[in-house]
Amino acid sequence: MPRFFIFGLGYTASVLARALEARGWEVISTGRSGTLSFDDEGSVRTALADADHVLSSVPPGKEARGEPLDPVLETYGDALKGKALSYLSSTGVYGDAGGAWVDEASPIGTGRRTARAEADREWQKLGARVYRLPGIYGQGRSILERVQEGRAHRIDLPGQVFSRVHVEDIAAGVLAGIEKPAGAYNLADDLPCPQNWLVEHACALLNLPLPPLQTLDEAGLSPMARGFYAENRRVANGKAKRVLGWRPRYPTYVAGLRALSATMSPSVASPAPVPASSDQR
Repeated sequence: MPRFFIFGLGYTASVLARALEARGWEVISTGRSGTLSFDDEGSVRTALADADHVLSSVPPGKEARGEPLDPVLETYGDALKGKALSYLSSTGVYGDAGGAWVDEASPIGTGRRTARAEADREWQKLGARVYRLPGIYGQGRSILERVQEGRAHRIDLPGQVFSRVHVEDIAAGVLAGIEKPAGAYNLADDLPCPQNWLVEHACALLNLPLPPLQTLDEAGLSPMARGFYAENRRVANGKAKRVLGWRPRYPTYVAGLRALSATMSPSVASPAPVPASSDQR
């Protein structure tokens, strides 16, 4: 049985772990729900020695707090040499593009995620498959829950767009890339769009009123949430499609939210999804 080691068994990595196990992999992991403690170096190194593939979903540390740039590389980097590697990065490494398209050839490290960009580069130097992810949504973690709980906002920022990806499509992308060439891959859906479109569609699915249209200041967002609106870009997924043969099961937020709403309430209407945008590289 092939062995897959995961550093950081969080939300996304847990979905990946289930997909791997369904395909006959033995999964060993660190994290709150993992099988090993990250700090148990003896056990982790033994498991790494026997692993056929290693993936990290551990984010870089915060430089202001003196945390390591990448805890995995700092602690176990020497044990990763020669291994098949994958790393879950962020499309935040591209910074602000003013709403333009970015792909894997675009420069990185110019935005808020400088530590992430540096970790991204270091994993690539080790020969990893680096998956750059936009906003992640899925079961129990989507705009549907925020609308239900009254936490959704509609922000008046004309021209602001975001990309996103369903967590199951991330797992599918990583699975598709296991035997494929190292390098960076964007895993994003086919329809970058304003966040307000998601809020409005979720309200329609749940038969709930729209939240008011507000400015950023009126919304009273946390610094982290406000930072979400500090950058504007469309993320191209053409390389993942060409090289990995990856096709998102949920190519638009309409398809993804429709599927999620069906699991929340059988009475929620689920209109047919709109076709995927052809304006994608």
